[in-house]
Amino acid sequence: MVCAKLGLVVDQGRRLLDRVLAGVPAGESPLTHARDLPLRQADHVEWPAWTAPPVVEAFVGTGVREPWRHQVEAASLAWSGQHVVLATGTASGKSLAYQLPVLSTLLADTRATALYLSPTKALGADQLRSLGELGIEGVRASAYDGDTPMAERDWVKAHANWVFTNPDMLHRGILPQHPKWLRFFRRLKYVVIDECHSYRGVFGSHVALLMRRLRRVARKYGADPVFVLASATVADPSGSAERLLGVPVSAVVNDFSPRASRTVALWEPPLTSLEGENGAPVRRSAGAETSRILADLVVEGARSLAFVRSRRGAELTAIGTRRILSEVDSELPSRVAAYRGGFLPEERRALEKALTTGDLLGVATTNALELGVDIAGLDAVVVAGFPGTLASFWQQAGRAGRSGDSALVVFVARDDPLDTYLVHNPSAVLDRPVEATVLDPLNPYVLGPQLACAASEMPLTQSCLDDFGGPLAQSVLEELVAEKLLRKRPAGWYWASHDRPHAGVDIRGSGGEQVAVVEADSGRMLGTVDPGSACWQVHPGAVYLHQGRAYVVDELDLDSGLAMVHREDPEWTTQPRDCVDITVVREVERAEFDGVSVSLGEVEVTTQVVGYLRRLPSGVVLDQIPLNLPEQTLRTRAVWYSVDESLLFDAGVEAKRIPGALHAAEHAAIGLLPLFATCDRWDIGGVSTAAHPDTGMPTVFVHDGHPGGAGFADRGHSALRAWLTATRAAISACSCPMGCPSCVQSPKCGNGNDPLDKAGAVLVLDVVLGKIA
Repeated sequence: MVCAKLGLVVDQGRRLLDRVLAGVPAGESPLTHARDLPLRQADHVEWPAWTAPPVVEAFVGTGVREPWRHQVEAASLAWSGQHVVLATGTASGKSLAYQLPVLSTLLADTRATALYLSPTKALGADQLRSLGELGIEGVRASAYDGDTPMAERDWVKAHANWVFTNPDMLHRGILPQHPKWLRFFRRLKYVVIDECHSYRGVFGSHVALLMRRLRRVARKYGADPVFVLASATVADPSGSAERLLGVPVSAVVNDFSPRASRTVALWEPPLTSLEGENGAPVRRSAGAETSRILADLVVEGARSLAFVRSRRGAELTAIGTRRILSEVDSELPSRVAAYRGGFLPEERRALEKALTTGDLLGVATTNALELGVDIAGLDAVVVAGFPGTLASFWQQAGRAGRSGDSALVVFVARDDPLDTYLVHNPSAVLDRPVEATVLDPLNPYVLGPQLACAASEMPLTQSCLDDFGGPLAQSVLEELVAEKLLRKRPAGWYWASHDRPHAGVDIRGSGGEQVAVVEADSGRMLGTVDPGSACWQVHPGAVYLHQGRAYVVDELDLDSGLAMVHREDPEWTTQPRDCVDITVVREVERAEFDGVSVSLGEVEVTTQVVGYLRRLPSGVVLDQIPLNLPEQTLRTRAVWYSVDESLLFDAGVEAKRIPGALHAAEHAAIGLLPLFATCDRWDIGGVSTAAHPDTGMPTVFVHDGHPGGAGFADRGHSALRAWLTATRAAISACSCPMGCPSCVQSPKCGNGNDPLDKAGAVLVLDVVLGKIA
């Protein structure tokens, strides 16, 4: 019976795949691989004996007759007082796992309280709504975020026993006012951290220290809450959770929820006749390919989601899909829509309902539908471009077949090295464990502001420094004292100002004052940009995107922190050109391999934007405009390797080819690092040189793009062999003759992708890998 069902459901996914392949010319199939993932049966268990009867009745009333085994395992660990992380797949019922112990505790102790944290307000609102639908008397759950009216905030402090908020509000609005939350903190029993895999990089480092501040405040009032974390599948969930919290955490990783069978297809858009930078071939864009696939699925009557990486991309994909459908059936375009952040809550709810009921058949969305929102019964998911991590990929893919039906998942590669590598190496997507969450709470650029916030909340003492990094925390405190931000007294370190520091600390990672982007005609502020990247993002002449609209930058004034723009929708995009120097400040680790050295350490990166390209969406370059902007300096961490010239000569890389070979190897390595560290290629940078002053040898650097580092270079160093092996494979697998965006060209190259030597890059990597093997 099971075999028969397996055959049936696999046929559904294959049938949809055949439909989207039907319009492809013979011999030009973009399909590089397809695999059928089997059905998984559920494993139910009885409700735990300790669960409060009203809680069981409420869940049974919503159709949950029995929980799954992993839900009870995680819930029971939390009930017993252990910190726990539940790391299972999409639609595996993680909410129930933390709701059971929290709700049972709130009913057993009328004075107990709980805190729920989510990375976004939308996810918190969805979870709060779901909790309200249970209708359990005695549970006074309420949101406390930026949208909560001031009058309601006083009620939440005084009466709510389960508060739903986000890290930003905890940082700015709750911990700084902890005396006003005395009732809440005194009886705090549980802290739920939802979608904890999203706390990575600089944001994750801030949140890790925020959790230490939270635990410290709770201890002040006599509480020692149990932390329950919900995560997508990640590598080493226990270790990731411990780095986030600073305490041991048990992990539950075996998923016993049912899963529909799925056909996963890897798809590489074909090359076009167009030429890009330096004559490189250009592939059909992932967005255009996704529009065509989504249109085919809608014609087939399949309810489908297309995940696109940007808001504008989601809108353009929906427009392209509707245009294709209008040529087939005049009624079909109305059954396609875009979904993204920035919509009103009622608009989002209407779209979610229309997709669930089938009124909408196709939705192009950002990752706004990746987390939290329960969309069931989808027949297909299209992922346009790798979403940054395998965890996110499987979260998005998991939206297909959520009701138990079979489904199709299509991963459409963008024109870059990582996507190219993945579609030609199926095991890297389908068989490889998901990434570890990378964060570094010891980054001094993060630790300093967080210690200042902690000291302003209550004085820091020697006994609490271990939670914040021990000796490193003490050295950072001494710097804060020298800057007269703190005062050192026998009892500890005290905040030295009347104004709290919290407002100046952006835990999302931008750090301090921002450059405001302002529309010149109306004076309306459109957004903010990190000062460190302002010259790249909002230089004069740049095209700035905001809520699907394009603006052109007229002026950038870094001294006043203003970028003035006007509304314009040009047919081109802009790409900066820069000059970059890198200096080694301190080597933390160094290893020698007979002519090849590998290092990890602190570096200083000096960047000056000297111009920008205007290019058409096809990749064709129109012209280059010169600029005269000030130098920007970044002190961060980097991983680098150096190679003796004689080894390169022996491998066939002549002296004149070395700069291009190193440059191409650098670009490809930057493109592949997100496969090993939870980062985006825009979070990292690189420099290559035929004779670096600090090494005296041909050297390739890859550095973090954040002050102090975010852990990405460290992760690259620890995974160097696997990382460079994948880099070489990505270059070799690309069918272009001289180098293109799929292998060694970079969209962020400040030197116009010149010089680049694709074949030379393979030889360089052969030398390095041959020595470090």
